[in-house]
Amino acid sequence: MDVKERIDALRRQIEYHSNLYYNEDNPEISDYDFDLLMRELKQLEQEHPEHGTKDSPTQKVGGSAKRQAGVLVRHNVPMLSLQDVFSKEEVLHFVEEMQEQLDDPEFVVEYKIDGLSMSLRYEHGELKLAETRGDGIHFGEDVTENARVIKDVRQTLSDMPEYLEIRGEVFMKNADFEAVNEKQELLGKKAFANPRNCAAGTLRQLDPAVTKERKLSMFVFNIQQARGISFETHTQGYAFLKKQKVPVIDGYTVCKTGEEVWAAIERISENRGNLPYDIDGAVVKLNRLADRELLGATSKVPRWAVAYKYPPEEKESVIKEIELSVGRTGRITPTAVFEPVRLCGTSVSRATLHNQDFIDELDIGIGDTVLVYKSGEIIPKVKAVKKEKRPSDWVKFRIPDTCPVCGEKTVRDKDTADMKCTNSGCPAQLERNIIHFVGRDAMDIKGFGTVYIEELTRKEYLNGIADIYSLKDHRDAMIEEGIIGKEKNTDKLLDAIEKSKGNDAYRLLTGLGIPNVGKAAARAIMRKLRTMDALMQASAEELTEVDDIGEVSAECILQFFAKPANQKMMEQFKQAGLNMECLEDEAGTGPLAGQVFVITGTLPSLGRKEAAALIERHGGKVTGSVSKKTNYLLAGENAGSKQKKAESLQVPVISEEDLQQMIKGGTDDANPHTE
Repeated sequence: MDVKERIDALRRQIEYHSNLYYNEDNPEISDYDFDLLMRELKQLEQEHPEHGTKDSPTQKVGGSAKRQAGVLVRHNVPMLSLQDVFSKEEVLHFVEEMQEQLDDPEFVVEYKIDGLSMSLRYEHGELKLAETRGDGIHFGEDVTENARVIKDVRQTLSDMPEYLEIRGEVFMKNADFEAVNEKQELLGKKAFANPRNCAAGTLRQLDPAVTKERKLSMFVFNIQQARGISFETHTQGYAFLKKQKVPVIDGYTVCKTGEEVWAAIERISENRGNLPYDIDGAVVKLNRLADRELLGATSKVPRWAVAYKYPPEEKESVIKEIELSVGRTGRITPTAVFEPVRLCGTSVSRATLHNQDFIDELDIGIGDTVLVYKSGEIIPKVKAVKKEKRPSDWVKFRIPDTCPVCGEKTVRDKDTADMKCTNSGCPAQLERNIIHFVGRDAMDIKGFGTVYIEELTRKEYLNGIADIYSLKDHRDAMIEEGIIGKEKNTDKLLDAIEKSKGNDAYRLLTGLGIPNVGKAAARAIMRKLRTMDALMQASAEELTEVDDIGEVSAECILQFFAKPANQKMMEQFKQAGLNMECLEDEAGTGPLAGQVFVITGTLPSLGRKEAAALIERHGGKVTGSVSKKTNYLLAGENAGSKQKKAESLQVPVISEEDLQQMIKGGTDDANPHTE
């Protein structure tokens, strides 16, 4: 890969992960890993200025401003990010640079809270506006009503300067975060990955009552602008704010030398585990405000501060046991259960050990002390074994040759490290097969939760997938036993099951869980072959004629339908009245046939998944990024960089209304336009 290709690849990666972090509150990688990508891009752009562009992620601050919690507001003072550094050498270099440019500078070292930035504007002591960082330069979101219910946000100041704007970090204490996730679990909702995600989503809530209930906190870390009052130093500003009972960053230190600065950073690192909230680094900033004014800022960062980022957290714990679970395909997964440790804001006590090869490679056994970390600050993983702490009676763990659920023989998959149960009737496999069948990407039977499936399987109402459609015959018994609940809940689930009979046949095919046949493949197959009967009778040659279906997938399909038990199941589905035909336009036909779409922004009435399904149902194809092969960009509000790229490539930009016209009248009648 040449330099230009690497720069382009890094920009795409950073844009993708930046959107997940700032706009979706759903990051896939850790801040540390993201910062390393940005660092590499900056270095390459500096070394190769001929490849620089104004819209590079290195020239941007934060994400886009969103209209969720309120209207967009223009920043009075840009809410810039900080230059990240990762080593002692870089910290000392920053200090030396400041000492060369300034007369005897002072430095303040303080916690870098892992949360969401917010500014507060006060006029004559009264809170008038709260805003998020948004794009960092021009606009943020008005979150005033939500800010008013945060206990740390002062509504009035006792000293009343004409105007005061302060900036801080909204975050969630670990105990409050755990309480929110406990409630999410009780309500059957998805748990938040970490406190930062939860805080960001909560601050943007449309209902301030939800914000209040979740108990957000805030520390102020800067005075952005003041009229009617002045300060000589950052710490004088802190002293004023403390008098107003405004919470400011804990435990800050004033330093004169590089070694003092580094010692303060190390003290913060040593205290990380004792704090009731998460920090991801330490900030080093100039204390004298006149020095800051003299140095100014770039388009993205102030020149008078840096953020030292700590490496991802790792902690030791002791494995108490290794549990074995059986998946939908019979695959046996070992999971280490260890003494709870706190990582990235959550209590962690379990991590997958993947397979026997992984166990052998790390040499793991019960009683071992292991080093645990969170991949992407989300997924717990075991990194290494502290063999010097190993107990005297230690034995390496081996996955047994019998299934932990049904006791049948297990075998190792050819060419893989997976151990599998050979019993297709294994209760664990049945439960997971049903969970997959009723899931969103398959038959999408709403309200059919895992707990219900486990109970119905245990009580033998479900002995196979097709039994789902005979549950209506056991309505009274299920109500009497309270498996689903009272009449209302039971009837609601039975209605959802009945409604699913009309689904497109590709959903039924997806739900069968045939290896190598996911949702996209199932859709392609059914659009080509049209009926389940045709699929069951298809030859390998006919199957491989379907786009993206190779010999391996074709063989999996043939093997599945060759089994008498599966043939019987398909007959049961037919007798129950399930739709066995494709409802979508045939592959290569339909008003959108052969057209490639990309979707961006917020559409008036359709979610992105709904829009993609609509396009695919009428013969079109949806991809994730704009290229020369893209025929149309379907754009809503806040379309962002994809719209700019589409315009640069002269790809027509269409609205949701345009799309509906294309479907109704064919592409010739549409009037796509470039905006």
